[in-house]
Amino acid sequence: MAEVRKTMASLRYMGFEGVILGYAREVVMEGGESVGKEETDAATVKAEVIAWKKGTLETVSLAQKGDYVALKVTGAGSQALRELSSCRPPSKVLEEAIVETCDLAKKRDIRLLFDAEQTAVQAGIDMWTLNFQRRYNCEVPGQALVYGTYQAYLRSTAATLARHIAAASDEGFTLGVKLVRGAYLGSDPRHLFWSEKKDTDTAYNEIAESLIQRRFNNFLKPLQGKESREFPDVNLVLASHNLKSVKQAMSIRKEQLALSQKRIHMTYGQLMGMADHVSCELLQAGKLAHDLQQSPYENRDTPKVHKYLVWGTVGECLKYLLRRAQENRDAVVRTEEGRLALKKELVRRLMRT
Repeated sequence: MAEVRKTMASLRYMGFEGVILGYAREVVMEGGESVGKEETDAATVKAEVIAWKKGTLETVSLAQKGDYVALKVTGAGSQALRELSSCRPPSKVLEEAIVETCDLAKKRDIRLLFDAEQTAVQAGIDMWTLNFQRRYNCEVPGQALVYGTYQAYLRSTAATLARHIAAASDEGFTLGVKLVRGAYLGSDPRHLFWSEKKDTDTAYNEIAESLIQRRFNNFLKPLQGKESREFPDVNLVLASHNLKSVKQAMSIRKEQLALSQKRIHMTYGQLMGMADHVSCELLQAGKLAHDLQQSPYENRDTPKVHKYLVWGTVGECLKYLLRRAQENRDAVVRTEEGRLALKKELVRRLMRT
């Protein structure tokens, strides 16, 4: 715990807005593996949920005001997996645990990110997440406590997001969105993904543009019959290690600022130890905005940046980081980007001496 707090403090000292803190406990099924149908006895269900709740509440307690906490609901045990895979509501003991987590997060001004997981359980996760958004994201207009996670590498993501946008618009709650490319290439059926990485990149950038601008486009389209409905309030975590995606988002935000357009609540997120040159470029942009004394504060584009930290046992954390490494297969390209960025920064510093 002390080491986690020390890392969080050092990131804030460097200029990060805060952290996205995740408890690494989860269940990942290998390719072809299915969820068992046999129900778990009540005592085992309670024990599994209590263990998950303990770690989750500790995570929320570790986080500070303005931080995010990532929730892995599959970590709540075998019965949770069966409920998710069959799109059933959570058991009474698990629902109470999630509500207790949400209430503590609300009290501490922490936002909760329900993480995306494998497609075998994702529809259930979407259902649970949306129900908790309905409960918690209507209390303060324009502010989300609960976020869902959307994986751009899935062909179905735009349609899923369109349904959730329609629900938020119809029911009057703020839609919390964490947008990622995806992390389960090795365990989910291949036909569910875009055939090439460039297609995933296009999907990610088009969805991000639509959400930031709060309007539909040729990729993210409204549900049939809902075309005239107003786009709901959106809070966005743009979780990306891709510099092009980040720069596109920054460009849209700056243009909105110049035109005095309403902007959504948004933060950028990168994993601790990955794509640090992207994070540092965002931090540098924020520092530059603060240094421009001739502009009033409210007219500066100051990106908010959070670093994603995972804590747990060594085994739990290693499994998590291996999946993130698989998600970031283009890291070789980004390593070259990082090398060039470091070279540029070194030259800049030498020229100032």
